Amino acid sequence: MPNAQNAGKKGYVSWIARIAVATGAILWLLHGQDWGKLAAVFHSLSLEYFSLSLVVYAFAQVVIAVRWWLLLRAQSIHIGVLAAVRLFFLGLFYSNVMPGSVGGDLVKAWYVTKHTNKRIEGALSVFVDRVIGLIGLVLMAILTYVLSLQGRVPAFFKAKEGGAGWFSPHPWAIPGTVAILGVFLAVVLAHPAGRAASARLAGIVRLRGAFLLRRVRDAIVAYCSRPWVLLWTMVLTFVGQSIVIVAFWLLGRDLGIEAGLEYYLFIFPVMWVVGAVPISIAGLGIVEAGTVGLFCYLTGVPDEKKGLVVALVFCQRFVWVLASLPGGLIHLLGAHLPREEISIDCEEGGN
Repeated sequence: MPNAQNAGKKGYVSWIARIAVATGAILWLLHGQDWGKLAAVFHSLSLEYFSLSLVVYAFAQVVIAVRWWLLLRAQSIHIGVLAAVRLFFLGLFYSNVMPGSVGGDLVKAWYVTKHTNKRIEGALSVFVDRVIGLIGLVLMAILTYVLSLQGRVPAFFKAKEGGAGWFSPHPWAIPGTVAILGVFLAVVLAHPAGRAASARLAGIVRLRGAFLLRRVRDAIVAYCSRPWVLLWTMVLTFVGQSIVIVAFWLLGRDLGIEAGLEYYLFIFPVMWVVGAVPISIAGLGIVEAGTVGLFCYLTGVPDEKKGLVVALVFCQRFVWVLASLPGGLIHLLGAHLPREEISIDCEEGGN
C-alpha cells in the first residue's frame, strides 16, 4: 500500500511539473504579443484552409493507423483494420484531449491486449510504431536539410572563423555533464534508500528480465524477418506526415507567411520529435514555442510578423484536438473493445 501511494504521489508531482513546463512555455511565447494584431490574424484566417488542414490531418492519422495495423499483423495479431483505426484514435484522444498521467500510447497498448492473447507482442507493437514514426520524422528533416536547406540553415555546432564552434568557448560541457551524472550516481548509491532501491530494481530485472527479453527478441526477429512490412511502414510514415505538413504550409500561406515548403518539412518534423519527449503535456507549449522560435530564426521572419507564426502553431494545436475528438466517442460507445466484451457489458447492464 505505501508503494502504491508513493507511486501515486510521484505521478501527481510529474503531472504538476509538466503543467508548469507547458504554462511557462506558453507564457514565454505570448510575452510581448500584440493581442489586437493576433486577433486580427485569426479573424483573417480562411475557414476553407483550416478545414482542409483538419481533414488532411484526420486522413493522415488513418494512414498511420494502417501502419500500426501492419505491425500487428507482422506479429500474427489479426485484428481488423477498422479496430486498429478505432484504437489509434482512442490513443489520440487521450494524448491530445485528455493528456493526464496516462498517455495515449499506454491506453492503446492496454486495449490492444484485449484483442489478442499475445499481450507483450501487442504492447510492443505500439512502441515499435512510435519508434518508426520518430525515425521517419528524423529522416524527413535530414533529407530536407541535405536536399534543400544545406548552406541556408545556420549550424549551431559548425566551426566558426577563428574558433572550433560551440564547444570552443564551452570546453567543459561534456566532462562537466559526465561529472554531474557521476556525482548524482554516487550520492544515490551512498544513501541507504538509494542502495535499497537499486537492489530492488536489480532483483526485478533478474526475475523478469530474461523472460521479457526473450519475448522482445522474438518480436524483433518477427519484424526483421519481414523487411517489406518495415519498408511499407516507413512509406506510410512519409506519406502521412508529409501531406499534413503540406496542408499546414498552405494554411501558413493563407495567413501570410512567405516561407517555402522546405522550411516546413524541416522545422515541423524536428519539433514533433521534440514534442514527443514527455516534459510537457502532449508537448503543449514546447512544440508551439519551439516552432515559432525555430521558424523565425531560420526564415528571418521579422518581429512584426511573428504573430503570423504564433497563429499557425495554435491552429496546428486546434487541428490536433479537433481531429482527436472521435476517439472520445469511440470510448463512450465501447467501440474500442472486442465484440465479445461489448456483448458481456451489455448483458450485465441489462441485468
